[in-house]
Amino acid sequence: MKQKLFVSALLSAAILQGAASTALAAEPADLVLFNGKVLTVDKAFTIHKAIAVKDGKVLAVGDDSITKQYSAATTIDLEGRTLLPGFNDNHFHPGSRSPRSIDVEDVESIARIQELLRKKARELGPGQWITGYGWDEAKMKDKRVPVKEDLDVATPNNPVVLTRAGGHSAVGNSLALKAAGITRTTEDPKSGVIEHGKNGEPNGIIRERRDLYLAHVPPDDEAALRPSVLIRLRKLTALGLTSINIAGAGIYDELPPEAITEDTSKLYPTYKVLKSVYAEVGDQLPRATVDVAYPGPKGLAVYPHKTGDGDDRIRLGSIGEIPGVDGGFTGPTAWTKRDYKGQPGFRGRGRFDEASLQVIVDDIAKNGWQAGLHAIGDAAIEMTAKVYVNALKKYPQKDHRWYLAHFTMLPSDATMDLMVRNGIIGNAQPNFLYTLEDRYVETLEGETLEHVNPVGVPSKRGVLITFGSDILPVDPRVGLYSAVTRKGRGTRVYGPEEKVSIQEAIRMYTFNTAYMNHDDQKKGSLEVGKFADMVVLDRDPLTIPPEQLLTMKVDMTFIGGRKVFSRQGAK
Repeated sequence: MKQKLFVSALLSAAILQGAASTALAAEPADLVLFNGKVLTVDKAFTIHKAIAVKDGKVLAVGDDSITKQYSAATTIDLEGRTLLPGFNDNHFHPGSRSPRSIDVEDVESIARIQELLRKKARELGPGQWITGYGWDEAKMKDKRVPVKEDLDVATPNNPVVLTRAGGHSAVGNSLALKAAGITRTTEDPKSGVIEHGKNGEPNGIIRERRDLYLAHVPPDDEAALRPSVLIRLRKLTALGLTSINIAGAGIYDELPPEAITEDTSKLYPTYKVLKSVYAEVGDQLPRATVDVAYPGPKGLAVYPHKTGDGDDRIRLGSIGEIPGVDGGFTGPTAWTKRDYKGQPGFRGRGRFDEASLQVIVDDIAKNGWQAGLHAIGDAAIEMTAKVYVNALKKYPQKDHRWYLAHFTMLPSDATMDLMVRNGIIGNAQPNFLYTLEDRYVETLEGETLEHVNPVGVPSKRGVLITFGSDILPVDPRVGLYSAVTRKGRGTRVYGPEEKVSIQEAIRMYTFNTAYMNHDDQKKGSLEVGKFADMVVLDRDPLTIPPEQLLTMKVDMTFIGGRKVFSRQGAK
């Protein structure tokens, strides 16, 4: 009996010792997510079931045995949901909202615009400028652009300028036209178009040169604008965005007075302001790479920072967006090789000849910056690619990763081959096909229409493509949908050969943008040692019908392993 008790005691001790050994063997982690589908977006697009995180970085990926291998303070049962790297938007404008501004981003009629204008006019009083951003005729039941007469009815005593979504055109009322000195005999400004009605009078629409209006709007101080920038940035994590390229920020507030010229962009927010915002609440916001507007040769020569300066929360990227080599299709003034549909002789507006653009790009290269200039039309793309290569031959940069912002039309085979040989990247926004479908049908035809917003053809040719939104709209789901279906809001499929697989589209919205920003060793895929920037979706984008890409929901977003968004009602 004593012997049996002794043996039993030994067995009990062994079991306890084994349990203790197992507990001791489990490595510490901060967070473990399991029982899901983990899309690593590594080179092989490996799929696992669980992931462990420590100190903001991926500690391990694998099967559900990770829950035994790692002891974490927080564990989350994914319940079969899909986890993937956070989306990385290659072209985002945070914008800002003035107290004199009305919100027209989601208005569904011109009548609603008039209602908002009347309300703001009562608030500000007569004579005060009223501004606004984001109207889109495709969203409005009127199915036409607002013109000056529409605004005059609502605000006869206030000058008004309302910018279209995308920023390439604006409408002003009669008082705004008067302030800008625009009459029926005013010639088109450089790089812009003043539209006229059937009676020959300006109809209030100015393409590309909205500055003709905005130059007369009293400036707001930084304190009035800053809150709206923060609000917009905070909303991005709900869309699964963990990184963004902020395009065209100003740097004029860090230049000495003698370096500021007439051409120095005064865009807001500036890099200095954005750094201040991130210093205050950066751990709640997506990581940001800030592309800044070209400040002119005097400004660039004395500006104390360069591409790559900053930290893992916010840092400098390219000389990007500004100057724009051409306009856009929201104008429409994109510079094309063929006439616009039904407009003989009109091919948009190029803003530079080749020699003038070469001077600017040479200056960018000479000063050691990355370049990411705006080029939408095929004529603009082809000239800019050529100018890039010329500059890089004169001023070589190791691993430069220069890119063409927007890359909206399919260039020639020769240009795509030139891009591949010289490592020039296509910075694309596939969601344009969804948002701007009506504008494309109105201005393009034949093969140029079929291949608008090209993805599949250049990718197959070897051009590296990255994805983003240009806030039209800022929603990765729309970009993924249009990239894999080649559809806009309707049922028509444009250029089926431009489709990509959902795996390719996800890579373009995650890893490829990280690569463009020299961040591919830190983020863009869920591999050991990289940032645990992750998004949990309620459905599996690899298996659902493509139409459901538009309605799948973001349940959780993590930046550096820290949960920064959780959808109400989601577990």
